[in-house]
Amino acid sequence: MAEHISPAPMVLIIFNRPDLTSQVMNAIANAKPEKLFVIADGPRKDKIGESEKCAAARKLTEDIRWPCEVFRNYSEENLGCRNRIASGLDWVFQRVDRAIILEDDCLPDQSFFDYCTTLLEHYETDTRIGCISGTNIDNTAQSTLASYYFSKYPLVWGWATWRRVWENYDVDIPHWGEIRNSRWLEGIAEDNEREHWRKAFDRVFEESFDTWDYQLVFTLWQQRQLTIQPSTNLISNVGFRPDATHTKEEHKLANMSRRAIEFPLVHPKDFNEDVGADSHYRAQNCKPRKRKNRLRRILHRLRNVR
Repeated sequence: MAEHISPAPMVLIIFNRPDLTSQVMNAIANAKPEKLFVIADGPRKDKIGESEKCAAARKLTEDIRWPCEVFRNYSEENLGCRNRIASGLDWVFQRVDRAIILEDDCLPDQSFFDYCTTLLEHYETDTRIGCISGTNIDNTAQSTLASYYFSKYPLVWGWATWRRVWENYDVDIPHWGEIRNSRWLEGIAEDNEREHWRKAFDRVFEESFDTWDYQLVFTLWQQRQLTIQPSTNLISNVGFRPDATHTKEEHKLANMSRRAIEFPLVHPKDFNEDVGADSHYRAQNCKPRKRKNRLRRILHRLRNVR
């Protein structure tokens, strides 16, 4: 059994899905953090009924029945995923030096909170670590006796980090413009994933993709920092459906089963990237785009040129 731990400051990021907000809010209520930060984006003007959905999601975070200091950062206009999450976390880390972060579709196992809180303390000053993830997308690392392993990929379906890491984050990744034609990426990414990451960083640098998490990958890679991933999956993404921002279609990673992590945590004996787990991640998530899809996109652009 885990010894009772007062959870680290919690961040809940919400938008327009009150049914999902309710599920995640219930998990947070069971953890009873002493500090809760709520970040909310505003409704889009062209979406009928979205204003009411945003208001309903916000209202669900107001029923606080445990001793808790609550901070709210609501945008009345729609900032989009990229700028709302980045600016919201800027606001959080101006106020606390560490935080556990959940979006409204990331439903945690209750052991996730103690897991994050314990490791935020354990690695507080260890600059080799940039992020603590609650997601494990496969079982390749579970043969180890340790409770977690090290990866170069920050998975952000339920995660935690420190101010010392976020201070290096820039949503515009300006330094990519200086190094994208260099050999920097060759020293970090494997041959079969460089095209994926080069295109990803190009898209966020050129502001053609409304996201914030590729920038976190870039930040950690620049600092040569690793991510902690649990030996068992602690997060289920319940938001794969048409009203999602990005995860609109059913996916094999949707609604993954969760299993509580055991306490006390067993720390790895060696500080090394789990090559097997990361290789599996690359195979599943960093595949080069098929040429026919690229040609289809080019033809689509040409047809829409006026």
